[in-house]
Amino acid sequence: MNLSCLQYLPLQLPSGAGGPSCRLLLGILLLVGVPAMLSAQVAQAREGLPVSLQLEPQKLPFTPSEFWIADVQDERDIRSAVAWLLPAGPEPTGSATQAIDLKGGGHAAIRRFVQQSLPANKKLRPLQIRLKGCSITETPGQAGKVEGRISVSMEFDLQTEAGPVHLTSYTGGVRYSRDARHHAVVEPALRQSLSRALEYLQDWMNEQAPHNEKLARGVKIFFTDYSNPLAIDTVYYSPERPLRWDDFKAAPSRSSRFAASVFPSFAYRGSSEVVEGYIHLTLSMRVYVLMENSWVKPASRDAYGLNHEQRHFDLVKLVVERFKQQLQAQRYPVADYNGLIATQYIDFFREMNKVQEAYDGETGHGLNRAAQQRWNEKIDAELRSFGIKE
Repeated sequence: MNLSCLQYLPLQLPSGAGGPSCRLLLGILLLVGVPAMLSAQVAQAREGLPVSLQLEPQKLPFTPSEFWIADVQDERDIRSAVAWLLPAGPEPTGSATQAIDLKGGGHAAIRRFVQQSLPANKKLRPLQIRLKGCSITETPGQAGKVEGRISVSMEFDLQTEAGPVHLTSYTGGVRYSRDARHHAVVEPALRQSLSRALEYLQDWMNEQAPHNEKLARGVKIFFTDYSNPLAIDTVYYSPERPLRWDDFKAAPSRSSRFAASVFPSFAYRGSSEVVEGYIHLTLSMRVYVLMENSWVKPASRDAYGLNHEQRHFDLVKLVVERFKQQLQAQRYPVADYNGLIATQYIDFFREMNKVQEAYDGETGHGLNRAAQQRWNEKIDAELRSFGIKE
């Protein structure tokens, strides 16, 4: 045995060193190290303890139709062992438990158990398991029995392009009572406990998939155009309800060189529900003018001036229609569709301001009648293209 060990670790001696005696010294060091590494396993065998537990796959009473397990991550506080067992013997004793791990390591064994016990249909939603805890502890019981308790704790996440989304948590376990002379019941009890966690996930997914927004397969956007003809301080855009001079309720600005001023804008409010696995997002679009922010000088209340202000209102409506087109043309991730829509809203709000500046710049705030006519025709044509004006 000495020679066998020395074959794989030849000693490189400095010049002048005594060869045979030094080789013998290395062999002694190696032989001392081997029993040290085996001492824990030998002690466990002498005390009637398994060196490790072989976790077998479990045939589960279901086949997932909503998910597959793409990954199992180990987040246990203690990863060196899963079981703390009493030695086998005629009677349970008060001796200390010994730490036992699963064969191949706890993380690898549990991941293999999940992969072999659950079919992986990769067309379904990919989930990941974060193993927070898995432990088996034993204490002496009555009448020659050993009492065992298994605790399992898991977190379940949905894997998305934007990162994992937490879905649900599980904490559970089983208790068992075994003959003090045998450990055979331990591994089946662990299998049962892990299977219960997977059964919980199956039931939760089947219940939540039709209406839980986190599990939605996509986002479908719908629009409504808000209108309230009874509003006393706001005019909401409607082809049947153009602006009137009576809507300009603010006091005219004496220092302004303009005849009138209007400040149209737009906003949206959203509501959502999950229908057959898809988020149905309804956006209520609001194109409006606040009466208290709009004014006109008394001498300028004519049809030409009112048309110029109405075209400001029309331009906002057209920006909103393009905004709606943009939203409908894109696909949105379930995890962050609100944020992306809000970003595009800001972009189109900026576009609205640029269009208004271009309109006033080219028409000279309505003083250039030829340019005003060109804008009238351009705006009417686009309103007709969206079906807003006949």
